[in-house]
This record gives sequence, structure tokens and C-alpha cells, in this order.
Amino acid sequence: MQKTSSRLLALLSLLQTHRDWSGDDLAGRLGITPRTVRRDIDRLRELGYPVRAFKGPTGGYRLDAGSQLPPLLFDDDQAVALALALQSAATDGTIGEDAARALATIRQVMPARLRRRIDMLRVTAVQPPGAEEPSPAGPELLVELGRAIHAREELRFDYGNDAPGRARRTQPHHLVTWRGHWYLVAWDLGRDDWRTFRVDRVRPRTPTGPHFTPRDLPGRDVAAFVTGRFRGTDGSTTDWPCRGEVVLGLPAQAVAPFARDGIVEELGPDRCRLTLGSWSWTGLATTIGHFGTGIQVIGPPQLTRAFAELAALYAEAAEGGSEREPPRGLPS
Repeated sequence: MQKTSSRLLALLSLLQTHRDWSGDDLAGRLGITPRTVRRDIDRLRELGYPVRAFKGPTGGYRLDAGSQLPPLLFDDDQAVALALALQSAATDGTIGEDAARALATIRQVMPARLRRRIDMLRVTAVQPPGAEEPSPAGPELLVELGRAIHAREELRFDYGNDAPGRARRTQPHHLVTWRGHWYLVAWDLGRDDWRTFRVDRVRPRTPTGPHFTPRDLPGRDVAAFVTGRFRGTDGSTTDWPCRGEVVLGLPAQAVAPFARDGIVEELGPDRCRLTLGSWSWTGLATTIGHFGTGIQVIGPPQLTRAFAELAALYAEAAEGGSEREPPRGLPS
């Protein structure tokens, strides 16, 4: 029979699998009697684990959430996964410090064999050139916004560089992350439309407003909605509003690493077809021009016109420009 301490750890490991266990099942798995199971359950309760008993033909047990955080038990793979997740989170400007402290706490109590495994895996966050730093939205603000979302309460807040005294009135729906920033997805009551707000620019007002009945997001998928919004659509689709097809005078393997979410098809040793999207036709033509090779436009006509407009501007720039004022933007 296992020693009491080992047996308690084995019992706790079973209870943490988020299911109900009958006394007989636990006794069978641990090789002990139901009476010993009852005694061990009492010991776990004395240690702070909220084990609830429920009635049935043989009785049963469930590990519930408690008012305090008791010691947790992880197997080796869970412990390593947790450490790696905390390493990644430690690079986040929002919870980085708390994640680093949690990682140090977990590592301190790990056996040597696990410490060696996680010490060999170091996570470093690399920001692309020109990318913004992660937004410093604090945990308290995220919790406050999350509470309003869960309670379905209208949220009033000052935002960014809005005029002083002008508060946004919104029905908050989701908190999401996008490229290192936290965003609040909400229905803006003042503009009668969906909006995404950078959380680090939100300054909530108190008290919150009345309860509301949630609306359905376009497409009913928050990930698709946010992706679509940042690609210039209404959020009901994740596709780019402008998509075109060209043939490039480069091998497919030279284009594919730089094609983002485009589709590259090999047409020969030095030719490939590229299907790519962008927020505007001008933006799409500019992106394709970055490959610096011969381009045959397959379609649509809007992409051909965008290339012609850019060609005219570039030709003018190559001739020394003109005395007229530079255009503020290109038509899309």
C-alpha cells in the first residue's frame, strides 16, 4: 500500500480531472478500501481542498472551487506547459511582471529534472521592425472591463484624445488581443455601430450604466469580426476587401515566404501565380511591387488601374516631380 502522503497526492490528481468520482472507483484506482478513501478525503479538506460529497448508490466526490487557492498538483507535462505559458506571458506588457513572479514561484518548487527541461527552453519576444510596443493595459482595468461584460452593464468611458467631458456610452461585448494590444469590442451607442477600442486608451467612468440585452456580432464570431475590421471590412467576413491575382517572374519558393496570407502557385522554374488581398487596390499594387520583378495582372480591372495610377506617379517622381502639391492620397 502507498504511503499516506503519496496516496493523498494520487487522490488529488484524480480529483483534479474535473469529473465526479464514486468512492468505489477511487478505491479501485488507488488500491485501497472505501473507508480509507473517506479518511483521505477528510485529510484533503483539512489541507484546504474543497472536496464535496454527493449522494448516490455508492456515494461520490467532486473537487470544487474554494475561497482560497490551495496547493495544486501537476504532472510533468502539465508543469512544463505551465512554465512555457508563463514564459510567454512574461513578455506581455500587461501581465508580464505578475507572470514572471508566478514563473519564479513554480520553478522554485519544481524537481530538478523539470527545472532542467524548462531552463533549456527560453522564450524571447521579438517585435517586427517598426511595430508598436505592447499596450500597457493593467490587469485591474482588464478585470473591470471583464466584469462589465459579464454583468452586461453599459460602460461609460473617456477615450484617447476625445474632447474633455465627452464620454463614450457603449455596450461591451468582448475583450480580445490583436498584435500585442488589448481591444474592447463594443456597440457604440453614440454612433449606433460596432467599434473596437484600444484598452490602454480607455478610462472608465463610474458608476456603470443599466443592464442591456447583448446584440449579435456580424457573423457571430468574435475572431472573424476583429480580423475583418482590421482588414477594412464590416467584420462579417475575414477576407480582404480587395483581392487580386498576378503572375510574377520569380520562382514560387522565392515569393512564398513574403506572401503573408496569399496563395502562391508554381508555374515553372522562374514563374508563379500570386493571389493576395489588401485593404485597398493601391495598397495591393504597392505590396506586389515590393517583389521587384515582372508582373502580369490576371485581374481584376481595379488592380490594373491601381498599377497605372502608381506608374504615373512614379514616372513623374523619376522625372524630378512637378511644382504642383503632392496628392494627399491615392484612390482605392
